[in-house]
Amino acid sequence: MQNLIRDKRIHMHITQEELSQRLKVSRQTIISLESGKYKPSLVLAHKLAQLFSCQIEELFIFEGDENIEF
Repeated sequence: MQNLIRDKRIHMHITQEELSQRLKVSRQTIISLESGKYKPSLVLAHKLAQLFSCQIEELFIFEGDENIEF
């Protein structure tokens, strides 16, 4: 799963530290999210989407076997 957290954060002109404080998580969590090493909980994904004024689907790009086949 890829994400656009870094792009959205930079667009808002906020640092990783500022983002971590707003979300009440560690800066290391932000680093791990941006690098794709950590998949957020649904609650954290929702908070990110609210903060960036977008839908969760606009932040996270699911690929391959992460998608549900109908």
